[in-house]
Amino acid sequence: MAGGLFFKMFKFVLPLYILVDICKAYGLIAGLGKWCAPFMDIFGLPGETAFAFIAAALVNLYAAIAILAPLDLTPWQVTQCGVMMGIAHNLVLEGGVLSSTGARGGVLTLCRVLLAAVAGWLMMGLQAMGVAG
Repeated sequence: MAGGLFFKMFKFVLPLYILVDICKAYGLIAGLGKWCAPFMDIFGLPGETAFAFIAAALVNLYAAIAILAPLDLTPWQVTQCGVMMGIAHNLVLEGGVLSSTGARGGVLTLCRVLLAAVAGWLMMGLQAMGVAG
């Protein structure tokens, strides 16, 4: 059973990783990352990481990992992205599930996004103070 799950993930993650690596080699990721850089600078992250956050929010964490892997991030940046995406991932599906239970899915989704932003900002502050990273 675990082998079946591995191959399902593998056939999803590997093509996405290759696609991002090719886009990176041709400068597409860097070019598009410039548009996202002002927002990602708030967290001390390169603009290219915005694509991983979009993938985490709309698809899942495996897609986000496939996008992050070829980006040449520092270990601290990967940790920071992981914490932020761990808080705010799969927002569409989970927001729908929360709404179907009677909870206010939109409000909870917004809370998760804000909490992820606060966590990323605090982690950037820790790194700037020399406490971590």
